[in-house]
Amino acid sequence: MPQFSYKAINQSGVEISGVVEAKSVEAVQNLLSEQGLIPSAVTGESFTSGNFLAGIQAKLASVTMKELILFTKQFRTMLIAGLPILKVLEILEHQTQNPKLKKALTSMTVEIREGLALNEAFGKHPGIFSPLYINMIEAGESSGTLSDVLDRLVYILEHEHKVRSDIKSALQYPMMVMVALVIAFFVLLTFVIPKFVGIFTKAGLDLPLPTLICLYLYQFLQNYWYLLLGGLVLVILVLRYWFKTEQGQYVRDKFILRIPLVGVLFVKASMSRFASIFSILQASGVTVLSSLDILSGTIGNVAISREFSKLKDKIQEGRGISAPLRSSEYFPPMVVDMVAVGEESGELEQMLQVISTHYDDEVEYAVKGLSEAIGPILIISLAAIVGFFAMAIFLPMWDLTKMVR
Repeated sequence: MPQFSYKAINQSGVEISGVVEAKSVEAVQNLLSEQGLIPSAVTGESFTSGNFLAGIQAKLASVTMKELILFTKQFRTMLIAGLPILKVLEILEHQTQNPKLKKALTSMTVEIREGLALNEAFGKHPGIFSPLYINMIEAGESSGTLSDVLDRLVYILEHEHKVRSDIKSALQYPMMVMVALVIAFFVLLTFVIPKFVGIFTKAGLDLPLPTLICLYLYQFLQNYWYLLLGGLVLVILVLRYWFKTEQGQYVRDKFILRIPLVGVLFVKASMSRFASIFSILQASGVTVLSSLDILSGTIGNVAISREFSKLKDKIQEGRGISAPLRSSEYFPPMVVDMVAVGEESGELEQMLQVISTHYDDEVEYAVKGLSEAIGPILIISLAAIVGFFAMAIFLPMWDLTKMVR
């Protein structure tokens, strides 16, 4: 196992150094982080290896959620240790392996030296830091509690990452099965069915309806495949362009929310996100109206985001929070009632935390329910496709057997 030399900052803000054995630079950084240290430099074999350079190339596209969470944790730890902001950014720049994040930190260091506030420097890089991230930094700066705000921000990022991972895991298996079914359908249609149809035609059999359908589909693919392929590419391009528009995103997200099983899951995930982010924004001193602006940009669903714009208008009229929520399409009665109780008791932040915890559990149950429900649906779909092709082959084969007898 290769050895790596490292320099790191401990919780007292003192730089220490040492040597450790590990599989990769990332493993060294994780090991030091688990020990409460902030790695400022790691050198060793992996820096000169082709595998490491290949890993760098692979990460050029974007900053992953895991990298952003690690960056935020390290940022918070060094602030607690009492290091100045510029020193923190310099250390993070040296130890970050993602080129995009490294470039952003270099730029931020220069911008802060030129007099920009920290949140303004973060705001110069919207491709890495979301509006929520930037507004949280601004709230921490203005209130003088940046380390506490970063701690809450880490919770939000980890919470978001977990919810998205759970949903992605639940949908990954059915998507793979559906792709396999489509491939099997085209293979049977283009390679298997034509050979059997040739045999049946030579025997002078009257082809049954399933076989005729397969034959016509095959002939259409054989003669007009370029039209089908061109039409498919055109539809994909048009939809991609349309989904970049606000109206296209709204129609797409509204449609997703109406899909059985999946729509319920996304609504519950949005309620969990709404409650957790709103609670932390309230604890960080962000006003209700500003919180709604942030939520509108970070909720992840344009159809629900539009509800926040309506809520903001009604709250500005002095109608509180729970009353506008009650007229909203997507907020369940339980959420509205608990927000109302929180408003009346002056403990809105605590009630939002309860809502967030409840919907975390609801998302987990919904993911399990989706996985359990998708199994029978996939089995029925598979049985329907296999049964259709079996009838297309075996019905005329049965007639051929009777003819031979």
